Amino acid sequence: MSDTRAAIADNLSAVFPHESAGDLRRRARTTLRTYARDVIDFMRTLSAPRSALESVFELRPDESKIFYDLVAQKRGIVLVSGHYGNWEAGGVFLRRVIDLPLTIMMKTEADPEVNRQRREIRDLLGMESIEIGKSFDTALQIRRRLADNQIVAFLMDRHIGRDRVEVDFLGRKAAFLKTPALMAFMTGAPLMPSFIERTGPERFRVRVGTPIVVRRDRPREDAIAEASQAFADQLSESVRARPELWYHFYRYWDAQREDS
Repeated sequence: MSDTRAAIADNLSAVFPHESAGDLRRRARTTLRTYARDVIDFMRTLSAPRSALESVFELRPDESKIFYDLVAQKRGIVLVSGHYGNWEAGGVFLRRVIDLPLTIMMKTEADPEVNRQRREIRDLLGMESIEIGKSFDTALQIRRRLADNQIVAFLMDRHIGRDRVEVDFLGRKAAFLKTPALMAFMTGAPLMPSFIERTGPERFRVRVGTPIVVRRDRPREDAIAEASQAFADQLSESVRARPELWYHFYRYWDAQREDS
């Protein structure tokens, strides 16, 4: 996987601009090892009894209060994360540990078999999935779920076509997905940054970031740009702290430049 290691090393150059090519390649190998462990532990959680899962996930009391306070507002939650940490295990936590309704907004995989497997896993967990760009009424589906006080989850750090908003990410320009902030603006639901960080074998911390309110008293595009940047800042801080958990296996910055 020399090309993949080279791509990861290139991505990490944004975090470690002064490191040598050899040091970046070593970091890339660490990322691949960490990702492999995350995948294995995620698969284990699918069949683990619920009683066992309570020891797998740690949620600090102060962050738990933030989460449940948002649920109590009954406006729904737009949960946003990035390709950082074990985001798939986050679905296990929400559905099998605290049993809250969850809809995953997903990009269609290039490989139909991978797409099928992902859907089967999410169906097993009782999660709904909506494929972005597959239906004209996607926005209406999202609004209905938020109106029912459900959680709608997005990975925000990859845009899809014209669904994009420019942010500063790790000191470089990038295009993030615009729809999460747009839906929050239209519905009043908060953006809730969340990250699932590995702390040891079969152990994860559920980290709730600072909730982001998309201001509805400002012009729409300005409000969306401000909220998206606020999320990009939180994701940047997370990646800088735990770079081995940042999982893009292609040349992220090259793709950003090609799509600009």
